[in-house]
Amino acid sequence: MPKQKSFYITTPIYYVNDVPHIGHAYTTLACDVLARFKRLDGYDVMFLTGTDEHGQKVEKSAAAAQMDPKLFCDQVSERFRELAQVMNFSHDQFIRTTEPRHFLSAQALWQRIEANGHIYKGAYSGWYSVRDEAFYAESELVVAEDGTKVAPTGAPVEWLEEPSYFFDLSKWQQPLLDFYEKNPHFVLPKTRMNEVTSFVKGGLNDLSISRTSFKWGVPVPGDPDHIMYVWIDALTNYITALQYPDMDSEAYQTYWPADVHMVGKDILRFHAVYWPAFMMAAGLEPPKRVFAHGWWTNEGQKISKSLGNVIDPFGLVNEFGLDPVRYFLMREVPFGSDGDFSRQSFVTRANADLANDFGNLAQRCLSMIAKNCDGKVPQPGTLQDADAMLLTDTANVLKEVRVYLDDQAVHLAIEAIWRQISRANGYVAAQEPWVHRKTDPQRMATILYVAAEAVRNLAILSQPIVPESMAKLLDQLGVPETDRGFDQLGEAGSLVPGTPLPPPIGIFPRITEKESA
Repeated sequence: MPKQKSFYITTPIYYVNDVPHIGHAYTTLACDVLARFKRLDGYDVMFLTGTDEHGQKVEKSAAAAQMDPKLFCDQVSERFRELAQVMNFSHDQFIRTTEPRHFLSAQALWQRIEANGHIYKGAYSGWYSVRDEAFYAESELVVAEDGTKVAPTGAPVEWLEEPSYFFDLSKWQQPLLDFYEKNPHFVLPKTRMNEVTSFVKGGLNDLSISRTSFKWGVPVPGDPDHIMYVWIDALTNYITALQYPDMDSEAYQTYWPADVHMVGKDILRFHAVYWPAFMMAAGLEPPKRVFAHGWWTNEGQKISKSLGNVIDPFGLVNEFGLDPVRYFLMREVPFGSDGDFSRQSFVTRANADLANDFGNLAQRCLSMIAKNCDGKVPQPGTLQDADAMLLTDTANVLKEVRVYLDDQAVHLAIEAIWRQISRANGYVAAQEPWVHRKTDPQRMATILYVAAEAVRNLAILSQPIVPESMAKLLDQLGVPETDRGFDQLGEAGSLVPGTPLPPPIGIFPRITEKESA
């Protein structure tokens, strides 16, 4: 029996200096859609998320809350677990960098890089942003309105001077450029690859990878006065989850190198430059891809605490329902670009695409079967060309969706599915089964069977995006839970004529202006 294909996808691990917001939900949701798709497509999937619990920023946040750092991390990390539950994420592991297994893994990677001659001890002096957990060259700083120097992100910077271990990043300029040339899709979207290549071509400086000015982190092996710089600590989580340093483990052998690291564009450099350099220096394979998505604004404004316009994902789900939120976030904006959240856009999108298009298609089809076919899957007669074409097209769209999702173009995959939903609606309107009810009941039964089959195909395909709603719809179609994979599309999993169906219930109720106010 051939070995099952594997797929390893990760979110960044989220800082626990604050509670979850829409950006966290967005990144993890994209990973969830891709993980669910691959599982349904027959892959052995590992989907990892978790929390990054070390660093000066976390230490300061804990102090401000007058809490022990570990207790502070326990409390905030739990909120990320709650978000995953509320958003119906299907992750296989939730990792925390305060776990003993992670200390072991991070220290083992350090020792491997050091043994290969790529770490040395010196002293660091330069600009550092606590908020970004990043070092910046003088040339990268910008002058704020008040005349102070700030990071390109707008974060405050401070001048640091302290003993430090260094990673010889400068030696990895050409190896990285060679790697990018050999793997032109290592970073997506393409514009981000261009940014990364340009940055590396501009020259790399050796990277300070330890700190002595605070203690909340993984101790440097053999020198506990130093703790690891948060990024060499944090990035290691991707292999910690695979039982590193046991590279003979089934998990490591099955899933590494990762297929996709999903990140926000603000942390692209760490994942596309530092991380592959660390792995090369350790003599390990770099990941296959880093995808950097954009940021959300709120009603045209940048989201910030000071403006009081942070979007709470818990509140969104509570107000609108889970699947409309999942659908909107994945469909509204070309994935990889920045996007704007507006309540009006949300209501319009949910009503047009979910209630009117898919919801109406399913409800009309199932209601007519309940009323005119004794509530059972109808027995079709001879298929006409229009019937056969709809069945073929709604099953074969999987091929198109695969291509899009292999490039993480989630929005295009959804558009492809919804084009078929529109075609199915057009088919029902053109074939007019209600007209044939008395004059040609066999033709009516055929049309309704074909429409139900098309809905079944489309429901199976839509499971990664709106899983709860599609589970309800497939229940109403009498499809067993064992028959909901992509191998059941088309004839393989055809509805069985005569199967009793439960009374139909609408799956996507319309959102009224009053409800959304």
